[in-house]
Amino acid sequence: QVHLVESGGGSVQAGGSLRLSCATSGVTYSDYCMGWFRQAPGKEREGVAQYQDRQGYLVYGTSVKDRFSVSLDTANNMMFLQMNSLTPEDTAMYYCAAHEGIYCRYWQDFEYWGQGTQVTVSS
Repeated sequence: QVHLVESGGGSVQAGGSLRLSCATSGVTYSDYCMGWFRQAPGKEREGVAQYQDRQGYLVYGTSVKDRFSVSLDTANNMMFLQMNSLTPEDTAMYYCAAHEGIYCRYWQDFEYWGQGTQVTVSS
């Protein structure tokens, strides 16, 4: 059974950094798409990054490209999202997600979700 737990959110000033963690269980990274998504109040869910290990597929959302980066610690079943140069527009609930399959792009493709971790960036 797939289980995802995010951590690492918090409050930070603009220009700061945070690293989010996603503890995964029941996931074989070569057979799953992994993703980070975010949702701010009153806004649609937005893709932050999607990654598939076997395909070597890594895509970042336009608004976070060059500032955020995804990494995996396969030995410890962890996925990370390093977020740099944060702005108030990055304020949102951040979710880790998994899809059983090697093709993914949109949040609707993902069937497993964590509970989310809040990121708040002040100006």
